[in-house]
Amino acid sequence: MPRKPWTRVTWFKAAVWLLSLSPVFWLAWRAWNQDLTANPIEYITHFTGDWTIRFVVFTLAVTPLRKLLKQPDLIKFRRLIGLFAFFYGTLHFLTWFAVDKFFDVHEILADFVKRRFITMGLIAFLSLIPLAVTSTKGWIRRMGGKRWQKLHRLIYVTGIAAVIHYYWLVKSDIRLPLLYATLIGLLLGYRVIVYSRTFSASSLKNPR
Repeated sequence: MPRKPWTRVTWFKAAVWLLSLSPVFWLAWRAWNQDLTANPIEYITHFTGDWTIRFVVFTLAVTPLRKLLKQPDLIKFRRLIGLFAFFYGTLHFLTWFAVDKFFDVHEILADFVKRRFITMGLIAFLSLIPLAVTSTKGWIRRMGGKRWQKLHRLIYVTGIAAVIHYYWLVKSDIRLPLLYATLIGLLLGYRVIVYSRTFSASSLKNPR
């Protein structure tokens, strides 16, 4: 069978793939040139953590941008961007769990006791797992659209937990955590406003 020609959306998806992988290429380039600072593990941990929260922000931004810019096709990129949030979150977790702690369960448990930001980071990561697993069209059919949408509101938990994790992690310079907190707050606030207006309109149409 002849291959279907690439559509505009396909080309854009390919571009999003390349852009989303560019941080990994940059990290690999720095590793190849032995330019991962004096503490490579810490650098990689922070680098992958930063990109995780950025992709969470990108994922949350798709719906508002789609509506504000009147570009419905943007919704076709949300799953891909969300999966990259999970990808970088997995790299972040594995860097800490496997490379930094080297699967040392006792040290890991001690970290949970001593450092509350780790617990919050784990909540953020675990909330991404069901979203990644159920991201396919098959899962949407199995669960039904409404239940699937409710489950995928876990991304709100991810965003809030990630911001708290980052804020508790840093010791002095809180500018980046506050920036991400502001962005996520605005994106969640937009959803609250839209939901409130929809609920009010529905109440007026169907008064009790």
